[in-house]
Amino acid sequence: MERIVAGLPVVSGAAWTGVEYFCTTRAGGAGQGPHASLNLGIRADDAPEVVAENRRRVRAAVAGEPRWLRQVHGAEVHDADGPAPEGEIAADASVTTRPGQVLAVMVADCLPVVIADAAGTVLGAAHAGWRGLAGGVLENTMAAMQAKAPAARDFRAWVGPGIGAAHFEVGADVLEAFTADGPEAAACFTPRPGIPGKWLADLPALARLRLRRAGVAEVELSGLCTVSDPARFFSYRRDRVTGRMALLAWLRPL
Repeated sequence: MERIVAGLPVVSGAAWTGVEYFCTTRAGGAGQGPHASLNLGIRADDAPEVVAENRRRVRAAVAGEPRWLRQVHGAEVHDADGPAPEGEIAADASVTTRPGQVLAVMVADCLPVVIADAAGTVLGAAHAGWRGLAGGVLENTMAAMQAKAPAARDFRAWVGPGIGAAHFEVGADVLEAFTADGPEAAACFTPRPGIPGKWLADLPALARLRLRRAGVAEVELSGLCTVSDPARFFSYRRDRVTGRMALLAWLRPL
């Protein structure tokens, strides 16, 4: 679902009790060239003052200052309920039970994933590329949420725009990383005809499988492919020099 929030075109899923969330697109910012226009990544070779202006525009669309992460394609989860630490936060996911605390993850082909319980009491947001996904970033996010809110029930998730199965060619290392702990993941890989040792991987389907294993009953896939939609989305695999979108999510004040 596409909508406008504080002048920014964004995409999101179904409405959730007690939760606000959306993923930005590449539109609505101040950038030029390959970063046109709402690049939010400070390491994307864009002008720092432009990124600062773009983040200012995003800040005007959310409930508070986003807790930005330095994403490392790992599985570490940051507890955003504590004070913001000095310097950067090296993690690929964050969790909160505090209304108004905005979680943020940046993407440009990797999957943005938001998770919450049905009552809107605990929230998590994760950056899920294939390495983080295989390494357990979604399971770790769920474990952190359940530790913070043991009474939370009926978890749901939204998997936002990311690289689609038609464009994500991988080798045996990726296939083996996902099938090592069970055969179910094999259904998410399609052999490339005439190209031995290569598969097309369905990253959103792999995320859904991991989420359901972790106890998330309701998983909504956006169905939006970053690679095939250059007008709306940045894509590192398509362009190499490009910007970053962001998933922003927060619990509404009671």
